Amino acid sequence: MKTKFLVLALLVFPLFAHAENFVLDSPDVGPKAPIGNKYVFKGFGCEGDNVSPALVWKGAPRGTKSFALTVYDPDAPTGSGWWHWVAINIPADVSALPQGAGDPAAGKMPQGVLQTRTDFGQPGWGGPCPPVGDKPHRYIFTVHALGVEKLDVPESAPAAMVGYMINANRIAKTSFTARYGRK
Repeated sequence: MKTKFLVLALLVFPLFAHAENFVLDSPDVGPKAPIGNKYVFKGFGCEGDNVSPALVWKGAPRGTKSFALTVYDPDAPTGSGWWHWVAINIPADVSALPQGAGDPAAGKMPQGVLQTRTDFGQPGWGGPCPPVGDKPHRYIFTVHALGVEKLDVPESAPAAMVGYMINANRIAKTSFTARYGRK
């Protein structure tokens, strides 16, 4: 039993040894200022431009074969939060997404990337749009380093199913939290 554990530890530890160097950033949104109107949803009473922000990451651990991206609002008054963006099968040699990549019709995603259904009921970026009067909601942007080249799920898969597959194949993740509220 000790030998199996040691072999497993030696195999797994190097994958996580450099995870502290795995960082995510955005020139468009971040923790220091509220999310701008350009990135806010257009609909449900919100009047934003619904443009996805640019994202940049570096320091992915050895063994990364692809990435997944999620943006999640844990403060949505649903009992289960709200998924704003889910993109999978991002090639391992990609380390950035340009502004507007969350529009599936724009063609700004790298080839092979699949944007799956969000809680808005369709794939692609759905910007912040919390209820009027709520305290500012948190929007957790996360890039997941995966140990597989592809997650085999349909575009219509709900975010919970995709999240299950991401978690089952994740070797590291990096996140930042941005905020937005309406008065």
